[in-house]
Amino acid sequence: MSEAQPVLVSIEGRVGVLELARPEKFNAMTERAIEIIGQALGEFEANQDVRAILIRAQGRNFCTGDDLDEIDSFGSDGDQAGESSLRGHRLLQRLEASHLPVVAAVQGLALAGGLEFMLAADVVFLAENARIGDQHAQFGLIPGWGGTQRLPRIIGMRRALDLMFSARWIDSATAMEWGLANYVLPDDDLQSAAMEYCIQLGTRNGEGIALMKRLAREGMDLPISQALDSERLEIPAFLQSANVAEGVAAFMQKRKPEFL
Repeated sequence: MSEAQPVLVSIEGRVGVLELARPEKFNAMTERAIEIIGQALGEFEANQDVRAILIRAQGRNFCTGDDLDEIDSFGSDGDQAGESSLRGHRLLQRLEASHLPVVAAVQGLALAGGLEFMLAADVVFLAENARIGDQHAQFGLIPGWGGTQRLPRIIGMRRALDLMFSARWIDSATAMEWGLANYVLPDDDLQSAAMEYCIQLGTRNGEGIALMKRLAREGMDLPISQALDSERLEIPAFLQSANVAEGVAAFMQKRKPEFL
């Protein structure tokens, strides 16, 4: 009997869906899960019909990070552990660099690597029951998928260090206040609201969405003057696109645009 896939991949309309599918293991991530997500990401990006990516999870919890049984199997093999961390880093960097907007729907626990996974998304929906934290210090570990870098950039240095040092959990309201989430919803509404948001993205100018994402993410690491120049230099060619012409025509004709 073959082992069940840890991540289910599907396309719903114009939305590429990655569904973490190990609820009995709190959707803990494995090397196989990382491989499946990486392959699916490439397939979504190559499919012109896909306009957004939704990451969701089965069961009561989003993800509690790396599968510790797999980590334990590395033993004292530092090279193997380093390679595992590198694969996680590369995957999350690919999510950030993708031209597609990445939306995460998070319920229950999002801890350690689950938090790091969430940090790489562009837009985050939280269920009211969500609990967010970094558990690494509790087990003598450190974040290995970029948490030490992304968390301070999003919530500030002191909050980030406290969250990592203490290994405490915060609730959805605090996560929203700190900028870790865009929306907090009743538990039963989480999945439908996140999907509806992705469906809405599918009606937008995909070229424009991709350009906004790239300029915003690349600009974070540039001096403001250089980042502003990057935006300005993109405008002339972008305005010549067929999708911009369609958007302007739709506005003038008082109709909904139909982007390519």
